[in-house]
Amino acid sequence: MLQVQYIKDHREEVINLLAIKNFKASDLIQQVIDLDIKRRNSQKKLDDLLAESNRSAKEIGMLYKTGKVEEANKLKEVTIEYKHEAKVLSDRLGEVSDQLNALLLEIPNVPHPSVPGGNTEQDNVLVFEEGSFPELDEKALPHWDLIKRYDIINFELGNKVTGAGFPFYKGKGARLQRGLINFFLDRALEAGYIEYQTPLLVNRDSGYGTGQLPDKDGQMYKINEEDYYLIPTAEVPITNIYRNSILKAADFPIKNVAYSNCFRREAGSWGKDVRGLNRLHQFDKVEIVQIQHPEKSYETLEEMKDHVASLLRELKLPFRIMRLCGGDLSFTSALTYDFEVFSGAQKKWLEVSSVSNFESFQANRLKFRFKDTDGKTKLTHTLNGSALALPRIVAALLENNQTEEGIRMPEVLIPYTGFEVIS
Repeated sequence: MLQVQYIKDHREEVINLLAIKNFKASDLIQQVIDLDIKRRNSQKKLDDLLAESNRSAKEIGMLYKTGKVEEANKLKEVTIEYKHEAKVLSDRLGEVSDQLNALLLEIPNVPHPSVPGGNTEQDNVLVFEEGSFPELDEKALPHWDLIKRYDIINFELGNKVTGAGFPFYKGKGARLQRGLINFFLDRALEAGYIEYQTPLLVNRDSGYGTGQLPDKDGQMYKINEEDYYLIPTAEVPITNIYRNSILKAADFPIKNVAYSNCFRREAGSWGKDVRGLNRLHQFDKVEIVQIQHPEKSYETLEEMKDHVASLLRELKLPFRIMRLCGGDLSFTSALTYDFEVFSGAQKKWLEVSSVSNFESFQANRLKFRFKDTDGKTKLTHTLNGSALALPRIVAALLENNQTEEGIRMPEVLIPYTGFEVIS
C-alpha cells in the first residue's frame, strides 16, 4: 500500500508511473488527497475538542475546590455536550479513515523507473539468456506422454480423488519431487537463508498484508467456515512473520526460505498451454524471502536473481531472464524478473520463477518498520523469489533429458533422487 504522504508529495510522478502498469490513477489519487484533507480536518476538530474538554475538566475541579459549585455544575453540563460532540466527530473520523484505506487498497505499487511499458508478456524485455537447446529425436515426447510411459505422475487418479490440476506423484516421480525440493533447500541454506516450515492456511489479515487480498481474492482457495485461505506461496506466511514489528538496521539482511505446497484456483485456465504440468492448482515450490534496508534492496534483488540462475545452471537447463513490462507486472511488485526454461519437446519457454522487489508496499500494509542508524523509524523493503517452482522444472527435465534408454537425471540431482535414469 502506498503511503498517503508519498502520494501527496509525488502526485504527478505516481500517476505517470502507474500509467506504465496501465492503471489510470488520476481520479483515485485525487479522491485519496481529498479524503486525507477531510480526515486531517476531522482529526484536528476532535483534538481541539478533547483539549477543550480536558481544560474544562480541570477548571471544574478548581471551581469545586473554591466552593463555586453553581459555576462548576454549569460547566459540567457543557462538558457533557463536549463528550457527545466528540463521539460524533470520532465516528465521522472512523468512517473517513475507512474510506481512505479502502481507496488505498485499490492502488497498485508504483513500478521502478526501469520497468518497460507494454501490455502483455510479449512486451517483456530479455535481459539474459544461457544454455543451448536440447537436440531431441523427431519422436521426442512431451512430458504428459512421458509420465504415462514411465508411470511417474497420474493425472487421472488426481482427478478422481480431487479434481483437475491435483496430480499424484508416484515412484520415481515422487522421489524426483522430493529430490528437487531438498536440492533447492540445501542451496538456499548454503546461501545463508534460514529455513521455515510454515502453515498452509493464513487468515485474512495475512492475505491483506502481502497484497493477495483483495487483488487476488478470486484466485485463492478459501475455507469459509474459518475465513482462512490456502496459501498461493510460502511468501505469504513468511512475510507475515514480521507484521506489526519494528527491527533495527543491524538486523538486515533477513533471509528466509520455505518449501510448501501452493494452491491457486486460476479459474478460466484451459487449453494446450496449461496441459500436463504446465499449470496446476496444487504444486510444490521453494520460496526465498529477504527483508532489507531500502538503500540495499535493489542490490539484494540482483543477488536473488543470481541465486535462481545458479540453480538452473546446475540443472543444466537452458534459461532466460525477462524484465517484466508494466502490463505484466503484479499488483504489489515494483520490479520483477521472470525466469523461463526451454522445454525441448514442447518447443517453448516455460516460466519457472519470479523474483521481485516490493519496496515498502507490503511493509506499509504490514506496519513493518525498522529503526535506522539516524534514529528515525522507516518502512522496510521486502523481496521474494521462487527458487524454484517444481512443475515446469520437472516438465523441462523430463523432456530435455529423454533418451532411448530413459530419462537421465542431471548429475547434481543423483545424490538427491537416488537414481540416474527413469526407465
